[in-house]
Amino acid sequence: MSEPLQRPEWDSATYHRISAPHVEWGKKVLAKLTLRGDETVLDAGCGTGRLTAELLERLPRGRVVALDISENMLRTARDYLQERYWGRVEFVRADLLGLPFQDRFDGIFSTATFHWVLDHDALFQNLHRALRPGGWLCAQCGGGPNLARLMARIESLAVRPPFSVALDEYEKPIFYTDAEAEAERLQRAGFTDIETGLESAPTRLENAAAYIEFVRTVILRHHLERLPNTGLRDLFMSELARQAGLDMPPYELDYWRLNMWARKQG
Repeated sequence: MSEPLQRPEWDSATYHRISAPHVEWGKKVLAKLTLRGDETVLDAGCGTGRLTAELLERLPRGRVVALDISENMLRTARDYLQERYWGRVEFVRADLLGLPFQDRFDGIFSTATFHWVLDHDALFQNLHRALRPGGWLCAQCGGGPNLARLMARIESLAVRPPFSVALDEYEKPIFYTDAEAEAERLQRAGFTDIETGLESAPTRLENAAAYIEFVRTVILRHHLERLPNTGLRDLFMSELARQAGLDMPPYELDYWRLNMWARKQG
């Protein structure tokens, strides 16, 4: 969700419709939070606002700043949230590596975003600065062996004609790390009370069409944008779906989630 401005935009309408796995993971993260209900919270990488709404329901007297780097995502989030939560939600377009906040938030919540940020040391320094003393960070992103099977297939396809001209030596703009290394980064940024951990979250799509739509929209838009025409993009996705259909169970994505909790010293 949060990424450099020059990268291709999200298809936010499709993402909003098919992002049920991410929403369910995020609800589980939210359920672990103990809130008074009057906090000011940053939703760091709000996407289309489906989880922002869940967060706002937990904050009946509070406020949320819904932040994303994607204009498309923010536009969809405004349409989804603004009328219902008027006066309690603010929308900000910003890069997580350039947050315009200092000592502002009681908490920072984020899901399915941090793996799009390549420099987690700088990320956590920015988040730490944005929190008030005693503020908390509660987040989840892809980590560890996240999507390892899919990524291996992508790399194998990328070096083969006709895809290799555009994709050979292309470095994917995603950062998956482990719980121990992430805890060390949080500590270096000044956080305390740190907890991190990985959990498996396999996600099965219904059929080839659903698999193609999900992977194209949620995971591979950067790769596909590099291919010069629709025909090559469709061919690339069709081959990935063919291979996924042979898996047992078929069309399953090998997701892993990295959970983290930390606090800024009061």
